[in-house]
Amino acid sequence: MAIKELKCVFIFLLSLLVVACSPEQVKETEFYSKGSKDSLYHLNQWAFDGRLALKTKIDSWQANISWKHSVNEDSIKLSGPLGQGATFIRLDGNKVAIERGDGKVLASDRPEEFINQQLGLFVPVRALRYWVVGVPDPSNRYIEMAGGFKQAEWMVEYDQMQEAGNYSMPRKVTVTNAQLKLKLVIDQWNINDASTK
Repeated sequence: MAIKELKCVFIFLLSLLVVACSPEQVKETEFYSKGSKDSLYHLNQWAFDGRLALKTKIDSWQANISWKHSVNEDSIKLSGPLGQGATFIRLDGNKVAIERGDGKVLASDRPEEFINQQLGLFVPVRALRYWVVGVPDPSNRYIEMAGGFKQAEWMVEYDQMQEAGNYSMPRKVTVTNAQLKLKLVIDQWNINDASTK
């Protein structure tokens, strides 16, 4: 084999090695477009793991988030580094239950108000269930805007999308109103038991 051919083979093998050793990349998809997302209203089961940052005018905090959705309930786990300080939120229709890792469960039939009392800030959890998958809450009017929509005095922006199974799902989401800014980064989706990174 000639030196020139050996060089080409070496360069090819080296490029394969570099690709094999590089960290797994998130497969980005097109920018957000609500028109292509109506099928997401019919997803019966999904889950994701990610990171959440909340900022108000007087406070801010960060947490890891795991959210599991099924037809009958949503289960949300918020935790600090290494799982410390876990808070579990379970939504079932108009009922909400919160457990802070001490075994004591507090419940209410007024989800948003109750979560506001317990966490010290207002987060529209029922609408967020739709926003995290990339669609507006069907119970309220909305205005579509470039990269997202405005609904019930909240601006929902999709900064980055990713491929998850056969869907284009959010990777980076920003939700803001006059009092609060919520940033969500979704590291892994699991849609109808088909796990995707």
